[in-house]
Amino acid sequence: MNKRLFGTDGMRGTVNTYPMLPDMALRLGLAAGSYFRTGSRRHRVVIGKDTRLSGYIYESALTAGLCAAGMDVFQVGPLPTPAIAFLTRSMRADFGIVISASHNPFQDNGIKFFDSRGFKLQDSVEDAIANMVLDANCEWQYPEPAAVGRAYKINDAPGRYIVSIKNSFPPNLTLDGLRVVIDCANGANYKVAPMALEELGAEVVKIGTEPNGLNINYRCGSLHPDVVAAKVRETRADIGLALDGDADRLIVVDEKGNVLDGDQIMAICALDLLEKGKLAANTLVSTVMSNMALEVFMKDHGGKLLRTAVGDRYVVEAMREHGAILGGEQSGHLVFMEYGTTGDGLLAALQLLRIMREKGKPISELGDILHLFPQKLINVPIQRKIPFEDEPTIAAAVAKAEKTLKGRGRVLLRYSGTEPLARIMVEGEDDTQVERLATSLAQTVRQALS
Repeated sequence: MNKRLFGTDGMRGTVNTYPMLPDMALRLGLAAGSYFRTGSRRHRVVIGKDTRLSGYIYESALTAGLCAAGMDVFQVGPLPTPAIAFLTRSMRADFGIVISASHNPFQDNGIKFFDSRGFKLQDSVEDAIANMVLDANCEWQYPEPAAVGRAYKINDAPGRYIVSIKNSFPPNLTLDGLRVVIDCANGANYKVAPMALEELGAEVVKIGTEPNGLNINYRCGSLHPDVVAAKVRETRADIGLALDGDADRLIVVDEKGNVLDGDQIMAICALDLLEKGKLAANTLVSTVMSNMALEVFMKDHGGKLLRTAVGDRYVVEAMREHGAILGGEQSGHLVFMEYGTTGDGLLAALQLLRIMREKGKPISELGDILHLFPQKLINVPIQRKIPFEDEPTIAAAVAKAEKTLKGRGRVLLRYSGTEPLARIMVEGEDDTQVERLATSLAQTVRQALS
């Protein structure tokens, strides 16, 4: 974690290790409460979490800091990240907080924020809050004793979110007759997702719905789609759905046990909207990591792919800037701006199920519209980070690889934001060529930056 305190998805780290210390969480609550408190009116903040044992630590510490700063705190318990974004808007809160480390193992945790509209905070706001947290001499402007905040538990929050998410599914359709396998990663959606699917009529086969505080993401969820695939084949299900710990990501398995990634899901949903004339500006937003086949697909169907930096926050920022309604990442973050403000695995699943129902086609046939180009990604440990183009040997190697691909592939080099790694990705139509070029580039980068 760098000195900026916040990364692309909030503050994150190992429990009881900097920055994920209880006193840091308390200061974060004080800082956020102080930043958002204006005037003498009552202020409110929504706090949700996933199922990690350490969630109790940060929920309590944040609540203490927020109440001391004059904020009323509404605790909703374990709920998906997108549910907190929704509840923040619905409850007219000043901001929302999610305590989660997403797909990380249980020993990690994190804290991220939403503004009053359910969008992630701008960098300038995060920096202002972080500066207060990191300033050992910060003088907190505490309110008068009668103006400190109260803490409330909102017990019906799951039901509110289920009603909201079901409103994205046409009222004239049901999931009757569909067998759906869902893996909730023993995470935040372990109750809500199966319940929503069952209420719409599906026969639900559940995996990863028995959290114990230590088993979140453990050999289950979106990082282990083979688990869902095996259960789909065993139960002869129509579709398999795999979520991550905070349920903002979705990986899909078709009825044959084949895995569909975020690019294929985006292609299905983008084509559906294009055919209905509902895809705003005929534009799909994704990141530089999306397969080139998706870009070609959009062009062939009269649309375009707008690429952003890696991170769902950058996808959302570009969607808002360009008025797009569909965006996402290859990793499975899908954003449907008509219904939500952030990635939502359950919402994405319902959109796929809607398309299956409306078209009367199995998910395997729908997914067959996009054939991904072979892609090779290699992580290279490095000692220093400099612009790749400033290192002559790397620049020359990239130019040579791009010339070899002849415009039918691409090369992408980027640094990890949290680790001393360079990520080398090569994409093209020929698997052998892609493997060879990626391996050669990785060796060049290793020699130049180690």
